[in-house]
Amino acid sequence: MQMKGQCPSKESLLSWIDQVSFAVVEMTLYLDSHPNDEDAIAFFREKLAQRNAAMKLYAQNYGPLTIDTANDRMSRSWDWVMQPWPWEPARKGGC
Repeated sequence: MQMKGQCPSKESLLSWIDQVSFAVVEMTLYLDSHPNDEDAIAFFREKLAQRNAAMKLYAQNYGPLTIDTANDRMSRSWDWVMQPWPWEPARKGGC
């Protein structure tokens, strides 16, 4: 998924996150039994970077999916959980 210039829809971004997350998990399992496979390590790192970028983009536009993508340093309260859940319609904001 190209994420340059235009923000993808919430649904397409969630789909992309699912795809790259699946690849990350599968490569983790594969690398448990093939720890020296340099191609697999490179593929794992590529998919992990794509997942991190997609999670960050999602958090910026629709709210965090996980606590590690919550950026609540500017707030005086714990309000990241007040964002709409992924299955709820988006509120004002986003792309």
